[in-house]
Amino acid sequence: MNAEFLAVLDHLTREKGIDREVIIEAVEAALVSAARKALGSDVADVTVKIDRTTGAIKIFSDGQEVREAGFGRIAAQTAKQVILHKIREAERNVVYNEFSPREGTLITGTMHRFERGAIIVDLGKTEAILPKREQSPKESFRPGDRIRAYCLEVNKTAKGPQVILSRSHPSLVKELFKLEVPEIAQRIVEIKSISREAGDRSKISVTSKDEKVDCVGACVGMRGTRVKDIVRELHGEKIDIIRWSSNPEEYLTTALAPAKVAEIHLSPDKKRAEVMVEDDQLSLAIGKRGQNVRLASRLTGLDIDIRSRSQLAALTKVSIADLEGVGPKLAEALKEAGYETIAAIAQASVERLTEVKGVGEKTAKKLLEGAKEMLSKLEAELSAQNEQEQQQEQQQPPGEQGPPASAEEGS
Repeated sequence: MNAEFLAVLDHLTREKGIDREVIIEAVEAALVSAARKALGSDVADVTVKIDRTTGAIKIFSDGQEVREAGFGRIAAQTAKQVILHKIREAERNVVYNEFSPREGTLITGTMHRFERGAIIVDLGKTEAILPKREQSPKESFRPGDRIRAYCLEVNKTAKGPQVILSRSHPSLVKELFKLEVPEIAQRIVEIKSISREAGDRSKISVTSKDEKVDCVGACVGMRGTRVKDIVRELHGEKIDIIRWSSNPEEYLTTALAPAKVAEIHLSPDKKRAEVMVEDDQLSLAIGKRGQNVRLASRLTGLDIDIRSRSQLAALTKVSIADLEGVGPKLAEALKEAGYETIAAIAQASVERLTEVKGVGEKTAKKLLEGAKEMLSKLEAELSAQNEQEQQQEQQQPPGEQGPPASAEEGS
């Protein structure tokens, strides 16, 4: 048994990369436990020594060597169990150490089977999980299909390393662009932001560190070859490539493409934007089921409120005389103070309104509340009108849905 034990130790050290001393110490500890059970609970001190050169195993109880029959068999079984456990542990560590550095990168495998809605992907040395929540809703795979996915995380579990993949994460698009566009891999072109609705559409903003390199052109490729390869990999998902700008208005204008923006008003904290478009651009700016404005909002980090020119006109032209308690004299006084619309009053403060001739604090509060309530109702009506127009737009036959997408779409 001694020669075989040493041979196994040498094999594990070479093939599995397991430290020889670690296995010997583990076997010694396991044999101590086995010896205690065999000798009974009355034994106070039990130690086991394995000779590192010959492999000889000696068991001591209270300082005396135990030569009881059956210990050879116990030692052999215990050593076998410990070694098998160490082999499994080492193999798991090898797999974990190989895949943990690949978090945040692309991994390619083969679709193996379905398991409770998740897809099990064969990676060769281990299997990965593509959970239902991380799958693109418009994709389907069959056993044997090649799957390229984004490595979301690698976790250590009792059953070994668990590799979790994603086909819906925005970073999948980013990594595909790195793969297809050398200028991105070389850090000449930088991806600033990505917003994505997996399986349907993505928006990606890019900028160039070299004035001679066109960032959008580099991503699209000659005759669109680069972006077409990515679209093919994403099973037809549309991709809008836009030029990033440090100017918020300019950046938002390109982010809302293919719609044409007429005016943009940013809030003082630069977190909210009111956008005005021409009437024929409204449905295009909002997009199907609000997708275009939603993706633009995520891309720019702005809360976006879009109105058409006629809608804004409707909001600003509501007469202040329609407010409860506002007679001709008060209406005239408000207009002279610069409050000509309901919106202007709603955006004022009680302090500012009390500066108007004939307006006290109580009247100012009543005016402010009434203006905000009326404005809220008007905006609700306009939102309902927007939804109705979108539904009509979606019901129109192809070819009657307005102008085509911008040239920078690349799809």
